[in-house]
Amino acid sequence: MSHNDIDQNIRTALVVVAHHRSDSLTAHIARRATARLEAAGYRVDLLDLHAEGFDPRMTVADQPDWGNREKTYSPEVHQHMDRILAADLVIAVFPVYWASVPAVLKGWIDRVWNYGFAYGRSKPRLAGKRMLWLGLAGAAADDPLVGFMQQTLEGQLNMGIAYYCGFSHSAVGLLPDAEERRQRIGADGKLLIDPATVGAERAAQYADLERRADEFVTEFLAAEPVPA
Repeated sequence: MSHNDIDQNIRTALVVVAHHRSDSLTAHIARRATARLEAAGYRVDLLDLHAEGFDPRMTVADQPDWGNREKTYSPEVHQHMDRILAADLVIAVFPVYWASVPAVLKGWIDRVWNYGFAYGRSKPRLAGKRMLWLGLAGAAADDPLVGFMQQTLEGQLNMGIAYYCGFSHSAVGLLPDAEERRQRIGADGKLLIDPATVGAERAAQYADLERRADEFVTEFLAAEPVPA
């Protein structure tokens, strides 16, 4: 088997990070996901949207043309399209804002997952790809809103985006307790904020979050269909 044949057999994962700080917990979890993917034999393309200066605002060049699904979009967008096409699976890691994704990730989807590329064809160009959404939330795990947050994200991301674009599998891994001061809504509707965790308690809190994130990635990879 030639070197080129070996390269063609290597699976590729696109890991998308949507946080403005490289020292954030979000970035840390993305690095852990990357390490697990590499250990599983994947070549990883790490896309840090903020570090690469991606502009989430829609432009005239990237506005969908409903009469032309072959429209040529901006060079930047086509570069991102190529990175998605090259990936067997995509993992997005992001902080949960208002039970949704941050603006930079939403704008990446708006501009890049565009008409004629991600949707608008009877045979989607992204068909067969797999998607994992890892969302870090500041809400406490026992906050009743976490269930609503999970359902909302699954509806938006699994059904409204991945399924609509032909992905064969999409999963949402929600990670509450991501803040040192965990938050919840009390029975009277007031916001309750726990004291900041410190020392061994804080270390245990983040070790548990890392464990849950690792489990999401492991379960996602285990669900991968075996080639015929």
